[in-house]
Amino acid sequence: MHDFHYKNGELLCEQVPLSRIVAKYGTPCYVYSNGTITDHFQKLDKALAPVDHTICYAVKANSNLAVLKTVATLGGGFDVVSKGEIERVVAAGGDHNKCIFAGVGKTAREIEFALRLGIYAFNAESEAELERINAIAKRLRKKAPISVRVNPNVDAKTHAKITTGTYENKFGIAFEQVKKIYAKAAKLSNLKIKGVQMHIGSQLTTTDPFEGAVKKLIPLVTDLIKRYKIEFFSIGGGLGIVYDPALESGAASWWKKKEAAKILTPQSYADRLIPLLKPLGIKILVEPGRFIAGNAGALITQVEYIKKTGKKNFVIVDAAMNDLIRPAFYEAHHDIVPVKRKGGSKISSDVVGPICESGDTFCKNRPLPRVKEGDTLALLSAGAYAFVMASNYNTRPMPAEVMVKGKQFTAVRERETPASLWAHEKIPSWLK
Repeated sequence: MHDFHYKNGELLCEQVPLSRIVAKYGTPCYVYSNGTITDHFQKLDKALAPVDHTICYAVKANSNLAVLKTVATLGGGFDVVSKGEIERVVAAGGDHNKCIFAGVGKTAREIEFALRLGIYAFNAESEAELERINAIAKRLRKKAPISVRVNPNVDAKTHAKITTGTYENKFGIAFEQVKKIYAKAAKLSNLKIKGVQMHIGSQLTTTDPFEGAVKKLIPLVTDLIKRYKIEFFSIGGGLGIVYDPALESGAASWWKKKEAAKILTPQSYADRLIPLLKPLGIKILVEPGRFIAGNAGALITQVEYIKKTGKKNFVIVDAAMNDLIRPAFYEAHHDIVPVKRKGGSKISSDVVGPICESGDTFCKNRPLPRVKEGDTLALLSAGAYAFVMASNYNTRPMPAEVMVKGKQFTAVRERETPASLWAHEKIPSWLK
């Protein structure tokens, strides 16, 4: 599942001890395994081999240029949701012709930029958006490639904040209205109908929701093939990852056997979906983000203080919710392990950051090894929706990002300096 493991009591990323990275780049910092990203992409690519397909990596999961370059080198496309993400893909050497532009609020400026560049397709999410794309394409004397995002009204049973496929969500066009929307799109002279798309949610750990949504859409897709000769069906992303692997039990038992059977793997995903998709005879797009990058990253942080309050044992670290907001925002679990393996009994602990918010907490009442000031901890599975959601709250500089490949490691984003945070601010003359 990933390349973080203990060797001689020390936590390594691939072949590099994390202590070496800390010594060079300090804490907090993010560390990414190039090998894990590559392995996850290739396993999904291999599982989908029986159908013509493109893996369009969801840039929003982790948009570091080194991550994007890794995906581009593997032949991947990109699922983008802003002009900035398209520009990042191009800067990383990615193929703009493999970019799918999603999102409910594309601005006129973003649409024009994508049209001039020549992306693969827009995933349109409303009738109004189709009209805007058509008007801009007409002004530019271009044909805009589009697909319509279908909301299949399938509850993926995931966290409320990452559910996207029901009528309670802002995404896509209601299943019952889609044929009418395609008929209208066909009459708009500067649109080229190229495909159809769906996405039902993130961090799905079983194939059932995917299978249910695909089955629901197949009659619609078949009709669209006949009517408009569409060339692709995007089944979205959402493949979940393991966040609670109990690494302390040793690399040989990365997760318990009884838990392994429940894990959604690329092969189990493909085994259920390919028999449904292959008869369509068109290209299948998938848009994974977390699955590719999630387990590939860790946030490394130093213990600043141990504070005991009544029955509470607080482990106060130098990372905070501005560096990794998932636990505060999603009540998300991240496995927390020492960089130097600790023996002895464990103690129920709250790992917390220095920000003046009660929500600045990475875990509560979790049995952890006894640590002391100056020790370093790793928050695992922090490669997706982690650094990309970081902020400068409390005027805290963004941490460094480091990528490892085998025995090599280098900063792929330098740590911010405090002065850089206000470099674009100014004091008005009337306050001087």
